[in-house]
Amino acid sequence: MPRQARISGHIRLLGILWIALSSFRFIPGVVLFLLSRWMPLDDPEIPFFVPALLLFLSVVLLAFDVLGVFAGWGLVTRQSWARAFALVFGGINLMDLPFGTALGIYTLWVLLPTESEREYHSTADAAQHV
Repeated sequence: MPRQARISGHIRLLGILWIALSSFRFIPGVVLFLLSRWMPLDDPEIPFFVPALLLFLSVVLLAFDVLGVFAGWGLVTRQSWARAFALVFGGINLMDLPFGTALGIYTLWVLLPTESEREYHSTADAAQHV
């Protein structure tokens, strides 16, 4: 029986997890954005910088959501650039406890070894020729 490639079963799952986590993180980004827009600016109980801070945090969260979906889509469709992008984004997400850390570790475990690089590029090349 032929030996199954090390990462073939993991790439699709990894892409789906990136898309799912990014979709899950979309909710707080939208909530923070709406709070920053609906917050009264003339209320003396609210410090002047809070609406701008909420807007900044919402933009950062939404940007990370878009990048995560982009990484997941690239992995699922076996794009040649997606491995490097997912590795960098997975390293950044190690700071996002607990789910980002878990997904970052899984991403590094699947995609970082040299054997994984060869396998990924061969499957990406095959996917591009179909």
